[in-house]
This record gives sequence, C-alpha cells and structure tokens, in this order.
Amino acid sequence: MAITYTIQFQVVPERRGEFLALLEGVLDAMRAEPMFHEAVLHRDPASENRFMLYETWESHEDVLTVQLHRPYRRAWHEALASVLEKDREIAIWEPMRSDRKAGLVDGRGGT
Repeated sequence: MAITYTIQFQVVPERRGEFLALLEGVLDAMRAEPMFHEAVLHRDPASENRFMLYETWESHEDVLTVQLHRPYRRAWHEALASVLEKDREIAIWEPMRSDRKAGLVDGRGGT
C-alpha cells in the first residue's frame, strides 16, 4: 500500500539556496526510483524560508530500509543540521483518493 509523507522545513535564511540546491538533487534522483510515486515541494506564502514536501512512495518499509540509505541522499542528510533552524516535522499518511486535472504533471499545467 502506498504511503505519503509530509515534511515541513524551517530553513536558516542564509542557507536557503544551499537547502534548495541539495533538495533539488535528491528530488531529481528520486524520480528514477521504481517505488517512487510523486513529490511536490511547497513554500509557505507567508515565509520564504518555510517549506513543505509532500512525497508518496509504494512502501514505507522500502523507504526505511532502502530509500533513506541511497548514496544520493548522503550530502542532504549531512547538511540538514546546518541548513534548518529546527528539526523537520514529519507526518505519515495513507492515500485514499487522488484527483488531478487531465494533463497536469508539474503543478503548473506542463507535462
């Protein structure tokens, strides 16, 4: 059964660029994973340094035993303590229904 994670980040303002660059690399690599479904990065409109990542995977067990240990995540995990003002807030959800506008892939209407 698929599993979704919401992860909130409060980024150190001076480290915002580094945070986004590291996360972009992880997100780009995740797309090639066979158990990956989707990820959507959000920014809080009230705070340019607060982000929420929504990501769905096929298996929670796979995320814990395989995905979190992928080499492409190493620099990301090592940098978290220095780029975040506080620990991430992680919640786990089980998807029940998914609706999308036809042709909507990247959140802007592009494919």
